[in-house]
Amino acid sequence: METLDDFLKGRPPTSARPLLGVTVLLVEDSRFAAEGFRLLCLRSGARIRRADSLFHARRHLRVYRPTVVIVDMTLPDGSGADLIADLSAAVPRVDAIIAVSGDPDMEAVATAAGADGFMLKPVERIAVFQSAVLSLLPTDRQPVGPRVISDDLIAPDQIAYRDDLSHVAEVLSGEEDGAAIDYLTQFLGGVARSAHDVSLSDAVDALAARHGEGAPVRAEFARLAALVQNRLTETSPM
Repeated sequence: METLDDFLKGRPPTSARPLLGVTVLLVEDSRFAAEGFRLLCLRSGARIRRADSLFHARRHLRVYRPTVVIVDMTLPDGSGADLIADLSAAVPRVDAIIAVSGDPDMEAVATAAGADGFMLKPVERIAVFQSAVLSLLPTDRQPVGPRVISDDLIAPDQIAYRDDLSHVAEVLSGEEDGAAIDYLTQFLGGVARSAHDVSLSDAVDALAARHGEGAPVRAEFARLAALVQNRLTETSPM
């Protein structure tokens, strides 16, 4: 019995929707980033599903074989590099494995694990997204003839940004242990850059730098917590 995904895979791409027939599994814990990728896929013709952790990604992959897997390098239950390595070694292999991160140094890690491509967050331009995916797909997945190049930018809903901030506030209310700080700086750093929140991004970088030096981080931790609470207040529904 054919599934909806089987039907969609048979649809030929067009110049305006060059990713028609492509199914994407996005492995991303940030709702703000995930909303951005959803809009990029929607504008490009691709169908998207999301997993917010390695656990849920592997559960998806037991029953669902996407065309493309986009993997964030820092996830709440481990490194995206582990999933990339598994996907790269799998038979049959998905057509394209793409790593994403707000940290450019993660590209080398992703490539070593077996990723076919890397995108630096934030990914906002439709043309950049489409070109990155199409460059990795086989010929029969390419649109025929000239392709319409869109220079449009996507703008994720601010509700998704608030959801991410609420998640961060919960993490900040806990212990200042090393694992929590490592996850927090990676997660919130990517979210802040995607939202173009410079002061929040600077505060994350200050915490990461102090933590990397092995120095006390209480002041930086408190400053970041205050900034997050301010953002939550500012984005509170009227």
